[in-house]
Amino acid sequence: MTTTNNAATRAVYSRRRARLAAKLGPTGVAIIPTAPERPRNRDTDFPYRHDSYFYYLTGFTEPNAWLVITGEGLTALFCQPKDLEREIWDGYRLGPEAAPAALGLDAASSVADLDTRLPQLLENRSTVWWPFATHEGLETRIDGWLQKVRSRVRFGALCPTEQRDACAILDEMRLVKDLHEQAIMRRAAQISAQAHVRAMQTSARMLRDGRDVREFHLEAELLHEFRMGGSQYPAYTSIVAAGANACVLHYRADEAPVRAGELVLIDAGCELDGYASDITRTFPASGKFTGPQRELYDLVLASQDAAVAATRAGARFNDPHEATVRVLAQGMLDVGLLDANTVGTAQDVIEQRAYFPFYMHRTGHWLGMDVHDCGSYVEPTEVGQVSERCDPLSGETIKDRPSRILKPGMVLTIEPGLYVRPGPGVPEKFHHIGIRIEDDAIVTEAGCELITRGVPVKAAEIEALMAQ
Repeated sequence: MTTTNNAATRAVYSRRRARLAAKLGPTGVAIIPTAPERPRNRDTDFPYRHDSYFYYLTGFTEPNAWLVITGEGLTALFCQPKDLEREIWDGYRLGPEAAPAALGLDAASSVADLDTRLPQLLENRSTVWWPFATHEGLETRIDGWLQKVRSRVRFGALCPTEQRDACAILDEMRLVKDLHEQAIMRRAAQISAQAHVRAMQTSARMLRDGRDVREFHLEAELLHEFRMGGSQYPAYTSIVAAGANACVLHYRADEAPVRAGELVLIDAGCELDGYASDITRTFPASGKFTGPQRELYDLVLASQDAAVAATRAGARFNDPHEATVRVLAQGMLDVGLLDANTVGTAQDVIEQRAYFPFYMHRTGHWLGMDVHDCGSYVEPTEVGQVSERCDPLSGETIKDRPSRILKPGMVLTIEPGLYVRPGPGVPEKFHHIGIRIEDDAIVTEAGCELITRGVPVKAAEIEALMAQ
């Protein structure tokens, strides 16, 4: 990923910094660090990935950097100085001399000057904002800088008397994606969709050829397509789960065989220019669903269709989940996963959460710079409205608050599923079938835009694709 260097992109980050500055108060100051490098073993680091908050405000991808913003809107970067010897080993550095023009900032200094300059920038400020509970040791560093300010009070210096969480502001800003972000996310979704297509077709082709197919073979196809499409990394560790492994929600691609007649669940997405995609598809390994597989697959897809229809501006975040559960509850009774003589009607299934052994997660989450992106799931204007209920499974008291009202530009996943492990009363034909279908949706006034449908989702379309 390259550093921001064109006028249109610089303007995007400048507007975000100005929005943050306007919320700090005239005598506030915000300190936002990027992520540290992490050692992988004795002499190598993990591939570097910036801090999302820092990148959201700068577009800058180098490690060992800090952003300072004042309530008046002044912006300063602390970054690594130019060092030709280190750049031979570690790569190009932008450096403080070039950073203001390249990033649209007011000033930049060497990170070596951070401990000297920060107390000066905090002096005579009322409030210091920083991202709470995101960087180990950050609170201690800020305390040290404040202590230096306090040592100057005899000379008339004023020390900030309040510390506030910058995440409270930035989470709300990041929750609604601007057009710049939406464009990147659409491209990330296209790359990831093509990777899923490649994995599906590879599975069918290798099995037709009589070759040994393993989960890691399909993972390799995903990674190949991610990089061929221009993405920098997977957005998360890919889930490639063959057969019964699909009933493990966070299973990771391993060496299990991919067998004809079984399903494969792939949950994978790339990260492009700091933004995640997140797709799940479940498909028959050799390209043809069996009767029981198709029966459950069509039920999960119907529940997703209901969730998609419920996703629009003005609806609540919980509405897609509730729509999913209504379809799944009735469907579980219809196909025999649940016995009406034991659990009652579909409404009884919902109220008693009798569906939980087969569907134990929510239907979606925010998506953006982080695959489980930041942002409250509670409507801020109604946070004081609290109701209590007793969970029918655990018996614990749950405090409910009104869920978030969806707005255009919010991005969320829609991912219902069914996971059938053997158990008393569970029809044997469904044993070890795990199905999840997940798409990424941008909320619009009229509904939502599914940006991940570059990979088929209907059973007949999947079979046709894999037959090619």
